[in-house]
Order: sequence, then structure tokens, then C-alpha cells
Amino acid sequence: MRQIPYATQWIDREDIASVVKVLKSDYLTQGPAVELFEKTVAEYCGAKYAVAVSNGTAALHIACLAAGLGKGDEGITSPITFAASSNAMLYCGAKPVFADVDQKTICIDPKEVKKKISKKTKVVIPVHFAGHPCDMKEIKAIAEKHNLLVIEDAAHALGAKYYGTKIGSCKYSDMTVLSFHPVKHIATGEGGMVLTNNNKLYEKLKMLRTHGITRETSSSPGGWYYEMQMLGFNYRLTDIQSALGISQMKKLSCFLKRRREIAQKYNDAFSEVDGIKIFPEKKGMRSAWHLYVIGVADRRRVFIALREKGILVNVHYIPVYRQPYYRENGYKGTCPRAEIYYEQAISIPMYPKMTDKEVNYVIDAIIGIVNE
Repeated sequence: MRQIPYATQWIDREDIASVVKVLKSDYLTQGPAVELFEKTVAEYCGAKYAVAVSNGTAALHIACLAAGLGKGDEGITSPITFAASSNAMLYCGAKPVFADVDQKTICIDPKEVKKKISKKTKVVIPVHFAGHPCDMKEIKAIAEKHNLLVIEDAAHALGAKYYGTKIGSCKYSDMTVLSFHPVKHIATGEGGMVLTNNNKLYEKLKMLRTHGITRETSSSPGGWYYEMQMLGFNYRLTDIQSALGISQMKKLSCFLKRRREIAQKYNDAFSEVDGIKIFPEKKGMRSAWHLYVIGVADRRRVFIALREKGILVNVHYIPVYRQPYYRENGYKGTCPRAEIYYEQAISIPMYPKMTDKEVNYVIDAIIGIVNE
């Protein structure tokens, strides 16, 4: 059997045709496809505004800047995430603070967030790990009590629902960040987006994306005029990528349906197997199933054995504070639940193109190796 990756994109003829159409048009970047992509995603998620950017890390960065995060400030996030969630705070001169995770969902635990709040805390960045929504009602209540802004890191969670509300609606947050990397729910190659319902944040995000420049000024001598009102960045997404994103959004419901089918097959297969821990959805929440993670006692042995069988499993994630850069910059503590999770975690294949034959092969291989 061919190698089975832990994740990959699904690009079809319609996607290719959409990109070719833009390549034949007058705009390759800063054209109408970007605005249409933003509108499409915002309407799907139920948010008022969307700002498309070059990648998910750029989205996190400008969200932190728009929130006013700066030198001397702190922000709270999860240690079980890609480094970008906390790195975005460092880019602003702020200090990331890590709060431990809930042992059932591996999302940030609101009770642990409370413990980490200080006079310097300005933002909370909950990460919807693997597509499972965080407890946003609790996090919003904590944030409101302490006058904090909430930036949802929903890079894993396009299509997820929290008590019937789609992640990305910003019902419980100030901003939501998405990623369109090829392993995510829709792909634009690289790409990201910030969603918000706040017009002031929206206007700020747009300027930060484009060098801090705006043409929307109160006094303009002519159509050529523009102003750089803040130090921004070139974080623009192209029309080429946006065309691919628009086409991919048409298939999102099918992608999500297939992910749920695969997750259910895994749940059914592993739920009664000794030696395999699974992380099912909490009541009232609907995961987007970006990842499917299992916990096993002898992770190294199982990991190597699966790779030898052509199953390219991965680990998500090494706790961020373990990274050499963070250690060198004074991060010495640990989050006990995050540590336990990390020592056992393996991400197994999860993507819509997986066939039932491949899913069954993965299931049989895992159960066989664990039972050896």
C-alpha cells in the first residue's frame, strides 16, 4: 500500500479552473477575488468582517497588534499548539503565558486561565485544538471580568460549532484567526484570515495588512493620495490564492462530512481497545476534526512501527515552552496535563481524500501494534 500521510489537501479540476481564470484576468493580487473570498468566509462563519492575509501566523500577528498588545504586556494561551500562537505575542514585544489544558479535550482549561491572569494580562488566545471548540462561554466571562480581549486561534476549527454557533462568528471573542495551509480544512497554498464584528478592529486590521497605509482619509488632494498611519506589514493574500479559497469553500461541507465519517470509524474501532485513549467531542460541541489524536503508553515504539507500515503519523504538539528558544528565554515551568498528553500523543491520518480501505488499514495496524 502507498504511504498514507497524516493530512493532505484535496484539489480538483474546479479548483484548478478557478485559479486559471484569475491567471488570465487583469488582477493577480489586490483584486476582486480577495474581497469575494473574505465575504464568502465571513458569511459562512457568521461574522461581519474578514481580513485575508498571507498565512495564519500573519493573521495572529496583526490580531495581536490590533488588540493593542505591546511591550510589557502578557497574553495567555495553550502550550499544546503550533508555536505561532505564542510567537505572535513575542512579535509584539509581549510575553506569552501558558495555561494548562483540559485533559479530555486538550483545549485550554478556563480554570487554568484564571490562575494565570496578572495586572499585565491583555489578551487570551484559546486554541481550538484538533478542531474541538474551547469552552468559549467560560473564557468570555473571564475576559469580561478582567477587561481582556479574546482572540480565538481557530486554525484547526473552520466548520466547528460551539453549542450551535459556528466558530468564527466571534460571538464569544473579539477576533477569530483562521489558517488555509494545505493540511487545513480548505487550502489556498498558504493563507490566513482574521474575522471580527468590531469595525474599529476591522479598519485597523486592514491597514496592518498593507504597510499601515490607507486611502480612506478625511482630507485628500486627489485620487493618488494615500497615508501611512501606522507601521504595518505586507501580509496581503493574492487573487490567485483567493480564487482557490473560494472554490474550496464550495466543498467545505463535503470535506467536513467526510472528516466526521472517518472520526466515527476511529471512535468505533478504538473506544473499547485497552491501551488506546481517544479524545471524543464534548456534549454541545461539534469538532471540525482537523486532527485525530490517540494516546498510547509506548508512543515511540508505536510511532516507529506505524511509519514502517507506511502510515506517516505525526505528533501535535511538543509543548511550546519546551522549545529551545523559549527555554533560553526563561521558560522553566511546565503544565502537568499538557506533559502527560504530549508523552502519549500520536496524530493518525485524517483527511477527506482517505478511502475506507486506507482507514481500515490504519485501524488494523494500530490495534495490531498496540496489542503486540
